Amino acid sequence: MTALAPSLVRELRAICGDDGVIATPERLLVYECDAYTMEKHLPDAVVLPRTTEEVVRVVKTCAAHQVPIIPRGTGTSLSGAVLAVDGGVIIGTTQLNRILRLDFRNRRALVEAGVPNLSITNAVKHRGLMFAPDPSSQPSSTIAGNIAFNAGGPHTLKHGATTNHVLGFDLVLASGDRVWLGAEPDGGDDVEGYDLRGVVIGAEGMFGVITQVLVRLMKTARAYRTLLAVFADPDDASQTVSDIIASGIIPVALEMMDQPITRAIEEAYHFGLPVDAGAVLIIELEGHEVGLDRQLHRVLELCRKHRARDLKPARTDEERAALWKCRKGAFGAIGRISPCFVTQDGVVPRTRLPEIMRFIYDSAKQHGLGVANVCHAGDGNIHPILFYDERIPGHVEQAYACSTEIVRRCVELGGSCTGEHGIGVEKVDLMSVQYSADDLAAMKRVRHAFDPEGRCNPHKMFPGGKRCLNFNPARQVAV
Repeated sequence: MTALAPSLVRELRAICGDDGVIATPERLLVYECDAYTMEKHLPDAVVLPRTTEEVVRVVKTCAAHQVPIIPRGTGTSLSGAVLAVDGGVIIGTTQLNRILRLDFRNRRALVEAGVPNLSITNAVKHRGLMFAPDPSSQPSSTIAGNIAFNAGGPHTLKHGATTNHVLGFDLVLASGDRVWLGAEPDGGDDVEGYDLRGVVIGAEGMFGVITQVLVRLMKTARAYRTLLAVFADPDDASQTVSDIIASGIIPVALEMMDQPITRAIEEAYHFGLPVDAGAVLIIELEGHEVGLDRQLHRVLELCRKHRARDLKPARTDEERAALWKCRKGAFGAIGRISPCFVTQDGVVPRTRLPEIMRFIYDSAKQHGLGVANVCHAGDGNIHPILFYDERIPGHVEQAYACSTEIVRRCVELGGSCTGEHGIGVEKVDLMSVQYSADDLAAMKRVRHAFDPEGRCNPHKMFPGGKRCLNFNPARQVAV
């Protein structure tokens, strides 16, 4: 952390008020990292603007002082993508939290950047509508953060990720210029010319600060069939996933949890999950009532083919809600069994799920770490959770090395470094494993078009940037 010029702090307070600027070290500790805790660094200041106009003024002020800016929502991101690597000013968007317009006729909503994901659905569910992307952090993660990482969730297997449900947004560039990208709030859904909206989604806040978002709303399904399938072996559960998709059935969600995470959830919340199962699948079908039972019958057949030892369809809406509550409480349950953990986010082809699961268990064992697995199994998005204790010498190094090995293996199996958590600072060195030098150069040119000075969220995504690890990863694992 370096001290900002007193004149800059005064200017920021003049824009956002005394209660809208945080500049003391003890209060800045809240912002030293996101949910990826392996790397930490204090920002020089945090500002909490309440309007788009205040965001513009803050950005222009920081540009005049040549100070880096870091857009941040609620900090639920899992790759260090809102880390203030070189200090600078974090622009928090949590005060931009109003739902500005609900357009039920056209199934659209205009919301501010800091509106939590779940709040959008809660505002429209009385009209039979929803906002489809549903990350596990949806009660707290905000729409601008969802855009930064193209967030998914259990139900995006069928409905698609954030990019499929965001029509347009207001973006404040690092210069302070304000542009609207995508469909206009008062226009249709089509976009003339280049779809720069799609370029910014998933750019991890490196192109500017999003302040308002136009989202697409969907009709909620008329009927559901939700099933808990219990397996003795994670391999059997993984093979079932591949067979369900290969049969032509596309569940709205197809989630897998292994024994360690199932045990942690049960000990924390007492949902009645089988703690001796090798793995469980949560399978959900949706659509019109007619035809769903036929699909469910076929899914049950495929589960039995792969030796499912128990099949438990949800009989009521309450049982269905309880199943999803236990799935989305998975990460919170880890705190009972480990003081620290890091969650990975690689992707593999569905047919390689058994192979990557075996690799994860073997790698964790070799590094002396505990591991639990939660997977968006239907689209091959794995979330291995590695347990470590940063108070024990060498544990952070081992967790980092194991985490890196897993992602490298995903790429080798034909997958990718990330499905929805992003690259951030965590996986910058792995970008050169997945992409060529020419690919990375092209990405950098796009970034330069939006932010020529590179002041917006610096040191993210691209290899060679500054890190905040308390050890040298190059000595631990070759990348």
